[in-house]
Amino acid sequence: MLDAIDWPPTWPRVLDARFGAPQPGGYRAAPEDFRVEECLGFAPEGQGEHLWLWLEKRALTTAQVARRLARACEVAPRAVGYAGMKDRLAVTRQWFSVHLPGREAPDDLDARLADDALTPLEITRHPRKLKRGVHAANRFRLRITGEAAADPELEARWAWLCDHGVPNLFGPQRFGPEGRNLQRAAALLARGWRKRDDRDGMLLSAARSFLFNELLAARIAEGCWAAPLPGEAVILDGSASQFVAESVDASLRERAERLDLHPSGVLWGQGASLAGGEAGAHEARLAERYPALCAGLERAGVRTARRPLRVRLGAARLERGEQEAWLAFTLPRGAFATAVLRELMDHPTLSFQTPPAGPERGGADASTTAVQ
Repeated sequence: MLDAIDWPPTWPRVLDARFGAPQPGGYRAAPEDFRVEECLGFAPEGQGEHLWLWLEKRALTTAQVARRLARACEVAPRAVGYAGMKDRLAVTRQWFSVHLPGREAPDDLDARLADDALTPLEITRHPRKLKRGVHAANRFRLRITGEAAADPELEARWAWLCDHGVPNLFGPQRFGPEGRNLQRAAALLARGWRKRDDRDGMLLSAARSFLFNELLAARIAEGCWAAPLPGEAVILDGSASQFVAESVDASLRERAERLDLHPSGVLWGQGASLAGGEAGAHEARLAERYPALCAGLERAGVRTARRPLRVRLGAARLERGEQEAWLAFTLPRGAFATAVLRELMDHPTLSFQTPPAGPERGGADASTTAVQ
């Protein structure tokens, strides 16, 4: 039996109660309006079996670039590695690796790769393949237009997010147009998930992301999304370190207020959740509301994990123009820039509605295939 899933969802924004609903606006009218740079967190060693390439791509998916690299280097697709899927309708910079043991790169590799959509910026070597999820963060520079860019409250909204953090919602691109990835996931989990039906884990990821967003939305509605509850599994800012807070004292609340640590939510799967007490009760209510999704994920064998309910905006900056505004900020891997934008502007794609035709229809292919 399938759970009842309403689409589009009505997940709340945190700024509406303080500033009112944001003004309508536009973003991603052209790829140059949405720039993303991968922050690896370490440097290649300059020697080893794997060729590492720092590439700028325009209006290409990460998977398309990986296939180009495989053809250019005359290797199998599995020899190519990358840390994360980056936005398609954007200008993005990220690292790729190609396994070339005992081989030099083709002399004309730059010529084989370079065109208007792809530019090699650096080529080096490293002993190991670039694995998914090893990067530390992504740096964004985004252009917004329309009434949202001219809104006199924009600076105040932006300053609040910088001071208090952003709800760590999975973005609309995770669920597909009209939520179709989620509907497919629900049907597959109801009959029993099989790898051959979901080879890249996209549907498992859509189901887990939906449950997480539902949990976060409930805590936003109750005003406890940024403050630890008794029994909370808290995650230290900028790391994977976590611990359970059986009780919440003034010291823990103060650390949460300065964004040193964050409450967390479950990414549903097999295995017990760390959360107990009031925090665990929220997760129990989630299972009561969506028993088929939760049970299907457990049967699929995906392991329970945790995700911060909130993220900090790193190196945040807002620049005003005559009819535009530019936002620059860094987010940890796995966080969505669209979660930031939906607090600052109203746009159909940010309300999980059917995307419009044209350039803004595309979302990130970032993280859509990864089971978090």
